[in-house]
Amino acid sequence: MLIEKSCREFVEVLASKEPVPGGGGAAALVGAIGIALGNMVGNLTVGKEKYKDVEEEVKSIMEEAKALQERLLSLVDRDAEVFKDVAEVYKMPKGTEGEKKAREEAMQAALKKACTVPLDIMKNAVEAIKLQRRLADIGSKLAISDVGVGVHCLKAALLSGKLNVDINLSGIKDEEFVKNCLQEMDFLIKQSMEAVDETIGIVEQRLKS
Repeated sequence: MLIEKSCREFVEVLASKEPVPGGGGAAALVGAIGIALGNMVGNLTVGKEKYKDVEEEVKSIMEEAKALQERLLSLVDRDAEVFKDVAEVYKMPKGTEGEKKAREEAMQAALKKACTVPLDIMKNAVEAIKLQRRLADIGSKLAISDVGVGVHCLKAALLSGKLNVDINLSGIKDEEFVKNCLQEMDFLIKQSMEAVDETIGIVEQRLKS
């Protein structure tokens, strides 16, 4: 499992000629790091007298953040699995018309499946951005810069996930499927960019106050 590797091992295999991990796995990991920073801010907020009025809300945010963190980590390996499915199709024979047809059908199915993981990365990143937005308001000021770093990581995961969907969509012939994916991604990005900008603005404001 890729997520069981050390940071150094993961980065070294990422830099190698190995087909996985790639951009999708990197996006999922960056997203997990982004929401983990939110959990760190939560841990530094809970138990402080100054923030006792929001303690229960912060605890609830931390529970959601932990679940999102685990989901994003699982998507690191899931992305590698679906990419291997695509790679296997390239090994299929294509000498006869029948073989070519079977290969093309398998490729279309594999590419559609490969779109699901980066889409899931995007969806989880959006939910995590919402949590960071609230932490920008109520998290400990001593760690507020980490909310900003976290939301930047999540924005990167979101937009990187889109690129990984796009590259798979480029080979898919089902126009309706492509249209639906593009619309869903557009919705996810639009609903989160405002929250990202607001979060960064609040963080910068609190850093100066």
